[in-house]
Amino acid sequence: MAVFSPGFRGRRRPVNPALPPGQYEEQGFPVLTAGPTQRIRTAEWRLTLSTGMGEERTWDWAQLMDLGPERIDTDLHCVTSWSKFGTTGRGVSVDRLLKGVETDARYVMAGSYGGYTTNLPLEDLTGGKAWIAFEYDGQPLAAEHGGPARLLVPHLYL
Repeated sequence: MAVFSPGFRGRRRPVNPALPPGQYEEQGFPVLTAGPTQRIRTAEWRLTLSTGMGEERTWDWAQLMDLGPERIDTDLHCVTSWSKFGTTGRGVSVDRLLKGVETDARYVMAGSYGGYTTNLPLEDLTGGKAWIAFEYDGQPLAAEHGGPARLLVPHLYL
C-alpha cells in the first residue's frame, strides 16, 4: 500500500479563472450528437422563422450570406463539461434575422434538420448574443458540429 503524507493532494493543475465550475479545458473540438448526423448541402439549406402572429420568413444560403456575416470571437462551453477558449467563427447575427419582426413572445422554439428542438428566452438571442454560425476556425462548419449552419448562443452551454 502506498503511503502519502497528510498534505498530499495530487499534482496541481493549471487553473484558468474563466473556466466554469465542473468544466475542463478542451484543446480539440469534441463531436457529440443527439442523433444521426444530418448532411444538408447549402443548395438545399433553408432557415425559416415563424412568428406566433402567422408571419413567416425564409432564407436560402445566398440570402443568409447577403445579410452580412460577421466574425465571432468567443469561448465555448458544453453541457458535457468541456470548455474551449478563444474560438473564431463567422455567422449572421440573430438580430439581423429578427429585424422588423413584431412580437410579444418571450420564448423561442428553435429546431434543426434532424428534428432536435430547444426552447430559449428571446432575450438570450438578441442584443448581439446569438448567431447562425456557418464557419469555425476559418473552415466551413462541419456537419458533425451542426453544419452547414447552426444556432450559436455562446453565453449558454452548447
